Amino acid sequence: MKDFTILCPTDFSECSLNAIEYAAKLGEKYHARLILFHVPNREDYQKLASENAMISTIGFASSKLTQLMNTVNEESLPKGLLECSFEIQEGNTVSSILDYSEQVNADLIIMGTEGVNEFKKNYVGTRTSKVVQRTDKDVFVIPRKVFFKPPRKLVYATDYLEEDKIAIQKVVQIAHFFDSEIDVLHVGYKKKSIDKALHQSMISEITPFLNYEKTNFVLRTYRDNPGLGLENYLISAKGDVLFTLSKKKSWFEQIFNKNLSKKMSYFINKPLFVIKNL
Repeated sequence: MKDFTILCPTDFSECSLNAIEYAAKLGEKYHARLILFHVPNREDYQKLASENAMISTIGFASSKLTQLMNTVNEESLPKGLLECSFEIQEGNTVSSILDYSEQVNADLIIMGTEGVNEFKKNYVGTRTSKVVQRTDKDVFVIPRKVFFKPPRKLVYATDYLEEDKIAIQKVVQIAHFFDSEIDVLHVGYKKKSIDKALHQSMISEITPFLNYEKTNFVLRTYRDNPGLGLENYLISAKGDVLFTLSKKKSWFEQIFNKNLSKKMSYFINKPLFVIKNL
């Protein structure tokens, strides 16, 4: 049986280091192989080095990755991680991540995302969002200022799709790891009897697939913007991780269009787990 494989791209920024922490902690639970992946980028090195410093990009990257790998192995191997290794490849960052994830048959990509200002200006333009859009792997997006803590509540956003029955199994598995509570949430535009009927139908259909007692089913409405309604619920319910199924014409794609993304800062303040591989 294939070992669970986590690919964690890093550019040594704060947000990517936070992603490594999440990758190591999840790797312990999955008994996974963790691969730290780096694509040298001139702009990234200019941020890390002084103006007068002359550094070998490959040598610098290898040294940094070796330190990170050794730290992860020291802390996480005794707790269940199978192994941590690293790979350096030159090329286009996004394409290299996508190609290498296929090469190693990664089960999960865990990446950091930049700050709120960049996200609000152009979510679609970031490296992480491009990976989410183009890969068929699950992607776990970790914000820059979020540090790992065992999640108390996981929120799965549903749009009443048949595939929810399969996707939610991944949420349940992670909930078991941390003894977390799960909120299965749908946010509609306004109160409609059809939403209530669909919600009750979803509960009856999904419950047999869950087999997890700490699950709540929640129906919310929010004027004319379900994205802001979801954001409001996550904050008030103190959700630790948002899970969503990404599918063409799905709720996720509707929420993350250019207009709504400019209004939604929550998703770079808490981790977002995008389920793509069913």
